[in-house]
Amino acid sequence: MELKDIVPESGFAFNGKNPEKPSNTSVEADFSEFGKVKVDSLKESILDIKRLIVGRRKLSEEIFESGEKLKTEINNFLIENDSLKTDDPMEGRDVSKQKSDLRYKKIEVSELQMNEKISCWKDVALLKKELREFQGQLLEKENRMDMLKDILEDKE
Repeated sequence: MELKDIVPESGFAFNGKNPEKPSNTSVEADFSEFGKVKVDSLKESILDIKRLIVGRRKLSEEIFESGEKLKTEINNFLIENDSLKTDDPMEGRDVSKQKSDLRYKKIEVSELQMNEKISCWKDVALLKKELREFQGQLLEKENRMDMLKDILEDKE
């Protein structure tokens, strides 16, 4: 006797459900929960990268402002002490050397500021690249979830 010839009588139900029409709600829930975890993880990663970009730019601005304050202090000191002249040639050389050293420090601060701008730009560019990758993955996952949801709804 073959089982394939046995047809259930009309109204026959297994646990209240028609065995010929399987319920997709549990499968659909499993897919949506699985996909939701990945999507949520990607969204959190995207937010973290955006925070890092903002933080890096803020840090760069703070460093640049500190450099500007230092250069202003050096300028003010040089202007205040520009009129200092001494009769002693040895002391005059020391003052000239100190002023020269301060001007050199001002140049060094400017170089550090330029290097910071470049470093900030590089860091932000790398973070934006990573951000684009995560956004692409998120879009792909959301599209897949929508497609699976559509497929599961069509089967019902």
